[in-house]
Amino acid sequence: MHVACIGGGPAGLYFAISMKLRDPAHEVSVIERNKGDDTFGWGVVLSDDALENLTTNDPKSAEAIRANFAYWDDIAVVHDGVRTVSGGHGFAGIGRKKMLILLQDRARELGVDLQYETEARPIAEYQAEYDLVVACDGLNSRVRSDMAEHFKPDVDVRECKFIWLGTHQKFDDAFTFIFEKTEHGWVWVHAYQFDEDTATVIVECSQETWDAFGFEHMSKEESVATCERIFADHLGGHALMSNANHLRGSAVWINFPRVLCEKWHHENVVLMGDAAATAHFSIGSGSRLAFDSAISMATFLHSEPDLEQAFVRYQDERRLDVLRLQSAARNSLEWFEQVERYLDMDPVQFNYSLLTRSQRISHENLRLRDAEWLKSAEGWFQTRTGGAAEPIRAPMFAPYRLRDMDLQNRIVVSPMAQYKAVDGAPTDWHLVHYGERAKGGAGLVYTEMTCVSAEGRITPGCPGLYAPEHEAAWTRLTNYVHDHTPAKICCQIGHSGRKGSTQLGWETMDAPLKGGNWEVMSASALPWSDNNATPREMNRDDMDQVRDQFVAAAEMANRAGFDMIELHAAHGYLISSFISPVSNVRTDDYGRSLENRMRYPLEVFAAMRAVWPVTKPMSVRISANDWVGEAGVTPEEAVEIARLFRSAGADIIDVSAGQTTTEAQPVYGRMFQTPFSDRIRNEAGIATMAVGNIYEADHANSILMAGRADLICVGRPHLADPYWTLHEAARIGDRHADWPLPYLAGRDQAWRLADREAEAEIRA
Repeated sequence: MHVACIGGGPAGLYFAISMKLRDPAHEVSVIERNKGDDTFGWGVVLSDDALENLTTNDPKSAEAIRANFAYWDDIAVVHDGVRTVSGGHGFAGIGRKKMLILLQDRARELGVDLQYETEARPIAEYQAEYDLVVACDGLNSRVRSDMAEHFKPDVDVRECKFIWLGTHQKFDDAFTFIFEKTEHGWVWVHAYQFDEDTATVIVECSQETWDAFGFEHMSKEESVATCERIFADHLGGHALMSNANHLRGSAVWINFPRVLCEKWHHENVVLMGDAAATAHFSIGSGSRLAFDSAISMATFLHSEPDLEQAFVRYQDERRLDVLRLQSAARNSLEWFEQVERYLDMDPVQFNYSLLTRSQRISHENLRLRDAEWLKSAEGWFQTRTGGAAEPIRAPMFAPYRLRDMDLQNRIVVSPMAQYKAVDGAPTDWHLVHYGERAKGGAGLVYTEMTCVSAEGRITPGCPGLYAPEHEAAWTRLTNYVHDHTPAKICCQIGHSGRKGSTQLGWETMDAPLKGGNWEVMSASALPWSDNNATPREMNRDDMDQVRDQFVAAAEMANRAGFDMIELHAAHGYLISSFISPVSNVRTDDYGRSLENRMRYPLEVFAAMRAVWPVTKPMSVRISANDWVGEAGVTPEEAVEIARLFRSAGADIIDVSAGQTTTEAQPVYGRMFQTPFSDRIRNEAGIATMAVGNIYEADHANSILMAGRADLICVGRPHLADPYWTLHEAARIGDRHADWPLPYLAGRDQAWRLADREAEAEIRA
């Protein structure tokens, strides 16, 4: 096969090597515009598993690279004058220039034609001349640009500015992050050693800080000198150096472009490396992506019957790994883009937040890396909220206090509709359902949405708080919880709005009843869907009546013995319909601006808070993202919504998302709604609950320890396992959870089985 690689970076060189290894008869040329010893970066980071892949593919080049590595095991975070070090991270660095020279030597040895200082010709000429054209010409790929109609690239230019520098200062003991507060804002460094004498120093800051410094108008030399001044205390008298000699002025600063192409191949051209997809430098996976893609493409070219099928296999296999890495990279880069929201954290929590920013490193993974440091961090977390110094337990078991309500731990049983009420009254089903989950170890148990009127029910099976028999049934339930368990119980109070008068959840969700529908009302006369009835737009009399119903429900909840209540202002129900512009198109004082849209929800909340005992907490559940872009509530607007409820007396925000419109396009995944909780907690300055696909102790502990939420809501897992909290405690080795006394024999067996499973994993 006659092959042209456009670009002489790691992707092009390693693909050429991989092709020649599989068949020396291939004629492979690498075309590069720069000199062979030119390079515009400093160091390259590779993880242990990346090295294993290189060794399997080509032991000789892998050994040459390995022999020139600088290794480190620690990550150091310098923040607020404190240097925090954790170990077990296992990285290796090598100079980019050295790595390219080693790959060039190996390529020449295998007979690859290296053409340096050669400008690439139009891609059509290469297509006609070669059997295969590999476009590996970097993140500013000319081939990708020229063939954009086929590759359909999505280029997302990110917010922060960064400059790639080097220094002879030693950072050989740890990959080091340094955060400095300047007169113009925060500036930070990613620094790591890559040979005996040189370290990479990536200086990064927000656009606002960059503008305030006036970097745009500085020469390259002035930019470097300014960075030296900012980090002088960490450079030990050494200078910062730039090797971007081809750039002038502010061009040495870059906004990272996140690149992903819909298609990676067209005819006989295929994209590779940064030309196809980029991963942010903060997770150090760019070279790893290039090497893995080169190996994959070379393999499929020799296993598939033709070029097209090889391309399809290549994209299918690599795309998932790339998307996973890009997801982690997105989490990481967004953390740095918003880092100023975390910089007031205690250094312990800030360090943990940084280490887990990509969600690739979890709580238990940190324990494997550095158990001693994690134990000290867990001890800090436990005592900061009044917990005992010993025994040290995972964050999910730290106590928590809201007003005069003390929770034994941070786990909350989420509101989950049962559709088993009769005429609004909870039944024995509810007594058993909630009683079992209160016995299961969670600190707080929520009721499903409990409606303020018969017309405010979602379905005929939804419970209420609007009749004496409701109060009596709920009192029986709360008495059981308080008499037999240490759990607290919260009543979520709401009104269905335009989503009311619908079928039970296991019938057709959100569809009108087959008969006997009642009239529904909402902020505006907009039906939930084409199949639902058009609601009546509420007038002032309606608002007064419903507000008073919420107040009456709050008073009834207090008499029934609930420890806490929550106003349901999410998921497209009545209060949510006022907040979201997708359901509120009013033109009066209750529509258009956020201030107006919040007027009635705040009125209802204030009226409830006024009759709810001052010693008892009150929360609000909100949808922090309508998932329709700027047309709906955005995560940014959700911060202001939370601030307004906090000012009205809310103690904690229950942060959910979506379910406000049928047009929503949510992005699912593990802990997918936690970023909204994180943002509200750390920007609005109010406690939050995280919800959404949280299903194991590792998730809960990571979220809490990093300061992304104060309580963890676990929903569906509690439907499958009422004793989820106790079982997760057993699984992670916690032996301090209080089980119901009649169940101690079951506890002992659960502990033995968990210990046996842990031992088996260690032996494996």
